[in-house]
Amino acid sequence: MSYTPSAVEAAFSATYAPAKPKRGLLARMLDGLMAARMRQAEREVARYITETGGKFTDESEREIERRFLSPNSRF
Repeated sequence: MSYTPSAVEAAFSATYAPAKPKRGLLARMLDGLMAARMRQAEREVARYITETGGKFTDESEREIERRFLSPNSRF
């Protein structure tokens, strides 16, 4: 007797991987812009922490939030 897996079993198997739809040009450009902004923000946070002694304290966390989450922030 032979065994044929059902579609439900195939969907949950480790070897089954549905094909991802190809992203459009605009979506890829936006992804690139968001990644660049994230890297820039991470560099700014790292620079701030380095300038303030290299320790991530509650005070430095509040200052980073104030700088990056304020409405008139340059980021």
